[in-house]
Amino acid sequence: MRKWFARLAVLGVALLVAGQGATAAQAQEPAAGKKILRVGATQAMDSMNPFLAVRLVSTAIQRTMYGFLTVPDSKTLQPSPDLAESWTTSDDGLTWTFKIRNTKWSDGQPVTAEDAAWTFNKMMTDEAAKTANGPAVENFESVTANGQDLVIKTKAPQASMLENPVPIMPKHVWEKVTDMANYDAETYPTVGSGPFIAVEQKKDQYVKLQANPNYWRGKPKIDELQFIFYDNPQAAIAGLKKGDIDLLGRMTPPEFQAIENDPNIEAWNTQGRRAAYLQINHGATTTDNKPIGDGHPALKDPKVRQALHFAIDKQKLVDEVQSGLAKPADGSIIPPMYKDFFWEATGEKKVTFDVAKANKILDDAGYKKGADGVRTMPDGKRKLEFRFSIHTDTPIEDKLAEYLTGFWKEIGITLTTQKLDSSKFTEETGVTALFDIAISGWSVNPDPEEILATHLCSRRPAPGGEGGGTESFYCDPTFEKLYQEQLKELDRPKRAEIIKQMEERLYTDAPVIAIYYPNDLEGYRKDRITSITPIPEDKGLLYGGSGYWPFYTADVKASAAGGSGAGGDSGSNTGLIVGVVGGVVVIGLVAFFLTRRRKSVADERE
Repeated sequence: MRKWFARLAVLGVALLVAGQGATAAQAQEPAAGKKILRVGATQAMDSMNPFLAVRLVSTAIQRTMYGFLTVPDSKTLQPSPDLAESWTTSDDGLTWTFKIRNTKWSDGQPVTAEDAAWTFNKMMTDEAAKTANGPAVENFESVTANGQDLVIKTKAPQASMLENPVPIMPKHVWEKVTDMANYDAETYPTVGSGPFIAVEQKKDQYVKLQANPNYWRGKPKIDELQFIFYDNPQAAIAGLKKGDIDLLGRMTPPEFQAIENDPNIEAWNTQGRRAAYLQINHGATTTDNKPIGDGHPALKDPKVRQALHFAIDKQKLVDEVQSGLAKPADGSIIPPMYKDFFWEATGEKKVTFDVAKANKILDDAGYKKGADGVRTMPDGKRKLEFRFSIHTDTPIEDKLAEYLTGFWKEIGITLTTQKLDSSKFTEETGVTALFDIAISGWSVNPDPEEILATHLCSRRPAPGGEGGGTESFYCDPTFEKLYQEQLKELDRPKRAEIIKQMEERLYTDAPVIAIYYPNDLEGYRKDRITSITPIPEDKGLLYGGSGYWPFYTADVKASAAGGSGAGGDSGSNTGLIVGVVGGVVVIGLVAFFLTRRRKSVADERE
């Protein structure tokens, strides 16, 4: 109850601030007739430099600024032409030739294959340029340009080539950069080939983008796109309800419920692209197979991990932790919105909620209950008392911990919650392995290769402690073999079948246990946005989608000089100022987004 009142208090402060911000903004009115879409984000950009930027909000914004070789099709999410209008592959799968579209950069210069070649070669030769998307070029042998033909030769076949996440940069602008590691790219207007051009930024406060008249698909319907950064979700929700912003995404269930019945807001609730799971320290090692960390030895036993799985009532977690706004996960770490790659256990393979079966598994494996009801190791020397690592200031994770504690008490296992700040969480669950069980998860792209790669042997920390980006410290020969097979398989249906075998391997061996797929929860002003197309178009995502399509297709009511807020001026700077002022007043109260793709940094990367 105290937490609920604390949340109300924060929301009250944000509402008060929103009122103050509106007054401050009246001096700045837009030109009448201008169409401006204002998007709220509870996270600021880490860099305007696409070679360095890793946050979700940064990649979302930069998708609107730059072209890629391909983009997800708005209906199927499969690769479709972007700057590459067509492509061919050699018989051995090692050479890809992309025909670059005859179009222009926003400064009028032609886009050429040389721009793409320069981009990839920069990443292959400059360590700083690998920061954001380095793994995308690890398998590249060479990249050359011949007229409008881009030729990429790989060391081994690469099935994910058509979902390359690297934005193509204008060589004539970026070749002048001498120190990529310290270049913030804060020169405006930017030069890009996407539907929008960044024209102004105030660090940690907002980014303004204007429609690109040279965009190859045609100019967007709106004149300006603004991303307004709030310091916490409560202030952002207040801004949406008041009309200071037009769209807000990536809400938690309590935040979504706060806007669900507002008559001016379209509450957007659909399948999400995220999987939430438990990470289990099943015996962490470094890349040279040396044990690290202090994980409980019982978790090395697959029987114990299996028993933990049978004792989780996932439907109850969905109903009472996620307020029904999620789907129980019965297998895949890839969410069901990706139909081609989604795998779900059936029949005897399916782990169902069964406390009696969980207890029997532990009984048969020799983990006996003591007088206090807590089990011990078969040698009787150590109790089955596990730590559960979660993040500070995360009410939903607190609630999840309470339920898991209750579930596992029924099978003789004690769970103690351990709250960590984001940096400590990332270090302990991804590098030092000082944990037993932790909350985790991933925002999955249309091609799932990256989430699968986080469970490879090579992603474990190096002997010196450098993190490799592991999600589980997993190192399994069967999984490794399947990964290499899918990487070389260019037939999409055949590749999908191999990927499903990988998901099944993770499910049965249980280095991670998928618990649910949170819904995509967003909201937008019905009195401001007249049309917007999600991605995928059939019940897809808006802000949280893997592409620029919603912003490119959006239309809004034109600005009316002299108005303010949702009922009048659609393009005033009210939202910009409110986001800033709200952040100043309630700064530090709630940390919503942190630093990596995994939940250890709450969705910040993809």
